[in-house]
Amino acid sequence: MTPDGTTTQSTDQRSALVVGASGITGSALVERLTRDGWEVSALSRRAGTRDGVRGIAADLRDPEGLRSALADERPTHVFFTAWQRQATEAENIAVNSAMVRDLLAALDHAPLAHVALVTGLKHYLGPFEAYAAGEMPDTPFHEEEPRLDTPNFYYAQEDELFAAAERQGFTWSVHRSHTVIGHAVGNAMNMGLTLAVQATLAKELDLDFVFPGSEAQWNGLTDMTDAGLLAEHMVWAATSPEGADEPFNIVNGDVFRWRWMWPRLAAHLGVDPARVVGFSGEARPLEQQMAPHEAAWAGIAERHGLIESDITRVASWWHTDADLGRAMEVVTDMGKSRDAGFTGYRRTEQAFADLFARYRADRLIP
Repeated sequence: MTPDGTTTQSTDQRSALVVGASGITGSALVERLTRDGWEVSALSRRAGTRDGVRGIAADLRDPEGLRSALADERPTHVFFTAWQRQATEAENIAVNSAMVRDLLAALDHAPLAHVALVTGLKHYLGPFEAYAAGEMPDTPFHEEEPRLDTPNFYYAQEDELFAAAERQGFTWSVHRSHTVIGHAVGNAMNMGLTLAVQATLAKELDLDFVFPGSEAQWNGLTDMTDAGLLAEHMVWAATSPEGADEPFNIVNGDVFRWRWMWPRLAAHLGVDPARVVGFSGEARPLEQQMAPHEAAWAGIAERHGLIESDITRVASWWHTDADLGRAMEVVTDMGKSRDAGFTGYRRTEQAFADLFARYRADRLIP
């Protein structure tokens, strides 16, 4: 790997299919792979347009449509980043495991060498219905921890990946990220843009910028995952012998406390320090804080010439509330990746700052 993190191996005859290419991680992967000289196909429900990338429109919940859309595709590497949230974990398992199974079955004609799957720390924390509840492994989380005795769609996705690898003869990797921050619109789990929208509403409506989470999150150590680093990690595992047939945690490599980070993010977002409020006795979820103010977003967008006037496309209150509302410290061990040769790192505050600057440049926030 070169100093800038690009792969040193030849990309001759290497082609990538990025599944979920319009999401936070998928977008970062498309950028990474094209920069590294790969032939890239990008699959999403609506085919995107990007120089040097072949867009494929397909519904992952339509097996016949998938097979038709992928009939002429012959990727050597698949990067699977998609998921669809359902009302119950049983439905999450049924839908999301089927998407992995059907996608890989539709590529049974392709010369697949490696498939990389993104999951996350719910592998250790449990699914939404039992999130951070019951008995869990101690932190920092390590990859060798056994699965929880709770149904979890991440486990079901892994099992479909393992079964397809055995049938089709490719190697695999699983990438367990913490909260991912990166550039995307309309994503169901986007803390970076959500906090930027919260700060914009606070400034425009003369509100306090209130930390929404728990005392444990305010005072405890935590970490995060930059989407660009996650993409770098996935490409490393997909092209390195040390990455084959292994699960890996992937976080930025630094740790912080929200009581330290919150005022710094406020400064990057231009919030008056006098209006920055930390944890003060109880959690104040964004879904409740922001509900009376959501209607103002359309006017703010029009006034500042922003490209997205639908607040539901730029803010995912529920997901940020879930992450910042956990009643336990959450940190992640990166030793396995380091031992295997991955040395990528991001400073989380700088990752946020760079992301906010990009949002401004793209007219997502003022």
